[in-house]
Amino acid sequence: MRWIVFLSLVALSECLVTIPLTKVKSMRESLREKDLLKGYLQRHPYSHAYKFLSREGVTFEPMRNYLDLYYFGTISIGTPPQEFKVMFDTGSADLWVPSINCSSPACVTHKAFDPRGSSTFQSTAYNFDLLYGSARVYALLGYDDVRIGDLVCKSQAFALSLESSKSLQFAAFDGILGLAYPSLAIRDTTPVFDSMWKQGLISENLFAFYLSSNEKNGSVVMFGGVDHSYYRGELRWVPVSRQGHWQVTVDSISMDGKVVACSDSCQAILDTGTSLVIGPANPILNILRNISAQAIRTGKYIISCEAIQSLPDIVFTINGVAYPVPASAYIRREQTGICYPNLYPSKRARRWVLGDVFLRLYFTVFNRANNTIGLAPAMA
Repeated sequence: MRWIVFLSLVALSECLVTIPLTKVKSMRESLREKDLLKGYLQRHPYSHAYKFLSREGVTFEPMRNYLDLYYFGTISIGTPPQEFKVMFDTGSADLWVPSINCSSPACVTHKAFDPRGSSTFQSTAYNFDLLYGSARVYALLGYDDVRIGDLVCKSQAFALSLESSKSLQFAAFDGILGLAYPSLAIRDTTPVFDSMWKQGLISENLFAFYLSSNEKNGSVVMFGGVDHSYYRGELRWVPVSRQGHWQVTVDSISMDGKVVACSDSCQAILDTGTSLVIGPANPILNILRNISAQAIRTGKYIISCEAIQSLPDIVFTINGVAYPVPASAYIRREQTGICYPNLYPSKRARRWVLGDVFLRLYFTVFNRANNTIGLAPAMA
């Protein structure tokens, strides 16, 4: 049996394409250091936006939290290639980058794609909106060659932003490369990962993330295989409960052996584009009370930094397996010396979002071949 497991790991690691990811300071921390956070949140209140296909010319993306995005990688588009920093995001399905035809501050402060500089660019007349939690991108659909590492997706659909919300001005990335299911993509387009598989660029219909928990580089997204050196033990496989987002069923959420949320199970999205753990307001508030977090005037919560050593794990039980999240992960200490819970209560949320707080702890394989997610403790 041990040889069968070993041979499976070897097979999964063949033809593996690994893309390094860079961890950067969150927008929230940068704005707080400059004393701009309160005004920013007032001008760009947090909200939800979900996919809505029946309205012509509008594409609603899943909930995003731009203030807490940390990881990005580099891709290139066009011939000759034009490089962009993009967030590899399992919570959405589209690729978009700024266009030189966009004059919004968010575009001016980022690298922009020049269609005239690419001999392989194909234009369309299809305009649409991408709407996010606190941002909007008005874009034009185009096609061009997209390079990710050594892979080249020919005639890949992507969005060129013509107008972007000012809230994107402070983002450390230029655009987003979505890795969710095709049902969340722009109508009649093929997402990047699906193009990789259909064009025969990868040997396995899966991708995986390792998100480093320290300040050093080392985070990676890998396409077409799994490098088992990034995790400990065995991958435990969880069925995708609904194909769109990478959604799973959570059996329960507990602390100190007591269920604090999801007593009758609940649904959760594994989302590399969100840093926090987000959930319905009452369950999250219950957890915040359990850890003695205090509300402040801005509506946010703070907690004693000394409490990190004594607070219990938050345990997510998924498909019968316990995945503990220690206080050192669900509480963040910022340069100001203040500690904040990495937990966000949302009045509108019906599903949980397990973002980088969870994914930094667990190496995650997103398997489209059999619609499962593999989880294993990540190497420190």
